[in-house]
Order: sequence, then C-alpha cells, then structure tokens
Amino acid sequence: MNIESTSLWIGLALLCSCQSKQQATETISTIDSTLQTNATAILGSKLSEINAQSGQVVVMEVQTGQIKALVGLTRKDSTNYQSCENFSVWQSTGLMHPISLLAALETGKVKLSDKVDTGNGIYQVHGRELKDHNWHRGGYGELTVQEGLAASSNIAIYKTMEKAFGNNPQSYFDLLANMSYGKPDSITGIANLKPAHFVTPKDNNWTKTAFVWSSIGYNQHVSPIQILTFYNAIANNGEMIQPQLYKDSVVVINPQIASRASIDSLKKALVFNITDGLGQPAKSDKVLVAGMQGTSSLSTNEDSTKDMYAVEFCGYFPTDNPKYSIIVSINKTGLPTSGGLMAGDVFKKIVDYINNKEV
Repeated sequence: MNIESTSLWIGLALLCSCQSKQQATETISTIDSTLQTNATAILGSKLSEINAQSGQVVVMEVQTGQIKALVGLTRKDSTNYQSCENFSVWQSTGLMHPISLLAALETGKVKLSDKVDTGNGIYQVHGRELKDHNWHRGGYGELTVQEGLAASSNIAIYKTMEKAFGNNPQSYFDLLANMSYGKPDSITGIANLKPAHFVTPKDNNWTKTAFVWSSIGYNQHVSPIQILTFYNAIANNGEMIQPQLYKDSVVVINPQIASRASIDSLKKALVFNITDGLGQPAKSDKVLVAGMQGTSSLSTNEDSTKDMYAVEFCGYFPTDNPKYSIIVSINKTGLPTSGGLMAGDVFKKIVDYINNKEV
C-alpha cells in the first residue's frame, strides 16, 4: 500500500470513527428510566383520581436542559390511561401570570410591594368582565402585586400590566420577544412541535380587549415544554437553555432573558406563592420549592359540564440553587379545577421522589 492510499485509508477510518461516535452521541437518551417510570405512575394516579382526559409531565435539568422525564398519558377507556406523544399540544396556558409580571418588572414602572385594588373580583374592561376565581365570595380587595400573584388574581395581574404598559400593548409583546418567550421552535425527538403563536396589535383580529386576555394566557398557542423552558430560565438566573432529549453540549437560546433584579424579584414571588399562596399544595417537607399554579379554559360548551380546562403547575427546586424544573399539565372536563391542588400535588410527589433518590 503506497503512502497516498495509506493516508486515504486512515482518513476514511477516522471519518467513519467520527461518524460512529457522532451517531452514538445522538442516541444517548437524557431520560432517567426510573424517574420516568415513577413520574408516569404519579401522573396516572392523579388523572384517574380527578377523572382527567390527558396529562403530561416534563422534568428538566436546570443548567443543561437535559430532559430527565417526558411523560404523556391519555384516556384509554373509563378506568385506564395509555402513553401518548402529546408534547406538541398547542393551547392557551394558565401559567402566564409570572411571565407577564416579569415583563412588567422589566419596565421599571412596577414592583412587588405596589398596592393594587382588585375590588369585588369583577373588573370591567371595555365592556367585558374580567373575573377573579373568588368573585362570588366578594373578591380580594386590596393586595400587593406579590399577593396578587400568589392569589392567582387575574385582576391584580392585568391592573399591573395597565400600569406598566398603559396604552402601548405592543411594547409588552416586544418585551416577550426579547425574553424569548415561546421558544424553542423545535426539539430533536419531539415531533410536530410548533413555534408559539400570539395575537398582537399588529394582527387584523386584535381588539381593544385582547390585551387583557393575552396577559393572563389567552390569545396564544403554546406547548407546555415551551412554558417550562421559560420557567427554567427563571430558575437559571435568566439564562435560557435549549431542552434536549439526547445528550449533547449545552445550547443557550438567550444568555439573559431579563435583568437580574427583575429575575430575583420574580423568584422571591414564586417562593412566596408556595409558602403563603395557592401554590401551597406543591410545598415539599423535604426541600424548598418555587413555582406557579394556573387554570385555563380550553373550550366552552352549552353544557358547562363538558367545558375543557387545563390545570397546570410549573416550578423548580431547590430554590437556593435550582437543579430541576418541572411542568405538570392536565386537561380535564368540567369543574372543579385547581392548578395547585391537582397539578401542584403531582409536582410535589415527583419532587419528593427525586429528593429521596438523591439523598
């Protein structure tokens, strides 16, 4: 074999070896199989208990974006659930309050200690009623912005948005874009994930009341894993990481989604929600957690018992040095609905399982 053919052979061998290494890298899953099994059992038990249609859980490592559990379940028959690939589901979200609040904090016009009057729980906006969930009990009255978030008060959040953005709702959507809200557009291994979509003032179907509903999670289509990616960035002090199902180098989507001061304020509010707010069902006895609950109406029917809702919880732990972020999203028909009591309880059980496993 002459020198030329030898070097060609070596070159081909190296190329093949690099390719095989690359292929091997691409196929090393990030999933923790025992966590996947346990998260599936925990979610399945809750779906059965509340007679839900479907649900999903995603557990992600905060600093790497590695997905450690990816659970999707849907109703098989009256008593059983089966695995499904529902991760690209595109719907409104009940977890928008903290995201809107972060945008408001970024304007410098509001802070957590500001007072906001939610009145009797019904607020008129251009002829439409914005209600808090306790309106029939007379509402919350005056709250701080932090208390409003912890009470899941739509009125507190929207009044804060009015103060921050006034008559320029487009500036809100510009901030969301700067913060990379709705990213990523795709994740290798998750089929049919679509870029998040929002109705903005630039669209023909924008109305005077649209800003109200946008700020609390409507007028948009987004997948739970895209919401998790944003909360994970909050946990990660503002650095947004690309989620990955196959082990690879860390990819940064946005090095700093918001100022450190705004991030720190929001993190404080997400802890307060767990200790003093409607997020208490997600509280663990073993480790400090932070997060937010929410409920979103997905459809309305003449027969209200058939109305479809998303009950959700998203959070991270430990709060002082976050290692994991988790989203729980459950779709169910009819009332009662509670992001805290339903999805928050699943979050708590998964947190406790992970904590026991790692101690």
